[in-house]
Amino acid sequence: MRFILSGALAIVMTGCGASPITSKRIEAAIERTFANLVDLQVSRLGLPPLPAPDFAVTAICRKQITGSDTGAGEWSCTLVWQGPDRRMLRDTYDLAVATDGCYKATVAGESLGGPTLKTQYGRPVKNLLYTFEGCFDTMSKN
Repeated sequence: MRFILSGALAIVMTGCGASPITSKRIEAAIERTFANLVDLQVSRLGLPPLPAPDFAVTAICRKQITGSDTGAGEWSCTLVWQGPDRRMLRDTYDLAVATDGCYKATVAGESLGGPTLKTQYGRPVKNLLYTFEGCFDTMSKN
């Protein structure tokens, strides 16, 4: 009986390819999305413009379940980036990644000022960096 179950499990496992959801894909997606959101946020806050690539965002992501570095589920990403004042900043996000490559990122802590911010004139605006969503391609061979 044990042999039959082991054989069935082996057949099922070989039918499942490697997950297209990898740290590399998540990192590339969140870096791009975050840089674009910082660019938009700077504009909304009335700060001097800076193009998205100048924020130099680097992400390091890992799955929260130890022993696994691929697949949908709960991930954590640390973003190191250059703020508008050229200071290096570090923020950590909790990600819920779905099997279709879409994710929701929520900042872990209050380092980014909470869900709303105030412009230099005191007008409240939504903090685009507090919680955001994005997607990446799970079909390409990269």
